[in-house]
Amino acid sequence: MRSVYPASNANRAESLDVGDGHEIYFEEGGNPNGIPVVFLHGGPGAGCKPSHRQFFAPERYRSVLVDQRGAGRSKPYGGTQANSTQHLTADLERIREHLGIDKWVLFGGSWGAALALYYAQTFPQKVLGMILRGSFLARRRDVDWFFSEGANRLLPRGWDTFKKVVGEPQDMVSHLHDTVFGDDDDAAEAVARAWAQWSGEVVCYAIDNVGGQGEEALSSVMAKARLEFHYAKNAYFMRENQLLEDAHKLPNVPTIIVHGQRDLTCTPDAAWALHQAISGSTLRILRTAGHLSSESLMTEALLDAADEMAECVTPG
Repeated sequence: MRSVYPASNANRAESLDVGDGHEIYFEEGGNPNGIPVVFLHGGPGAGCKPSHRQFFAPERYRSVLVDQRGAGRSKPYGGTQANSTQHLTADLERIREHLGIDKWVLFGGSWGAALALYYAQTFPQKVLGMILRGSFLARRRDVDWFFSEGANRLLPRGWDTFKKVVGEPQDMVSHLHDTVFGDDDDAAEAVARAWAQWSGEVVCYAIDNVGGQGEEALSSVMAKARLEFHYAKNAYFMRENQLLEDAHKLPNVPTIIVHGQRDLTCTPDAAWALHQAISGSTLRILRTAGHLSSESLMTEALLDAADEMAECVTPG
């Protein structure tokens, strides 16, 4: 089983003022003359970690990690004003131009895969290739599966615990959104923490012996919940099924889709639909893997995909 590349420090770390009161944190590492690759994190709101650089061979890649608006070390933390898919896409372009990168590889997981697809459909001429993990397509069926009707049937105990806090509203997304943005601070915290527990159970579905890591800071719990519900409430700022319907706008570049068969967060049918929509794409379904990039089988598949991509493209 392969291990990630050795940990390394960033060569450069900055916060870029992109307007609207937002500053976007990004950092880059690896070979300054290597193949540019941008890591697009999930959530929305999860933020990047230094370990995300370790998917890329440091002598071959120039890796760029970006904390999307409101996430990680970007400011304001948890900010949802002027925060949409269109804003995130424009931010990526600002960063690409700021770094003097002509084209780059998109490496996105979960929500990051959706953002990668949206960016590639908007700026196809700026994409060298795509590696998509645990793809989320932002369809209503994908949201319902996670938020109300689907995953709950496989995790009844966790869902029952969640329901005792949030109830059973007819429109779960709107209820969660309105509560965490409401005036009742106690209710907002209770819902945000219940969501963190429930979503954590779903994300970790394929992992045995998941241990507790202590209670997360309230500021972090609230920021992540607000960003996630803000995007879900607004249908991720896309029309229904937009990413598949607009697949014809994608560039003809190497595309590797990796998905865990036991992914309970973003179901494998999304990866299959994406593969069918992208001519020439490579699909790898990992039978015993789940959603997380840190799972050993998924880690190995992503390392292989990044190494394979390095053989297919040249620095842009």
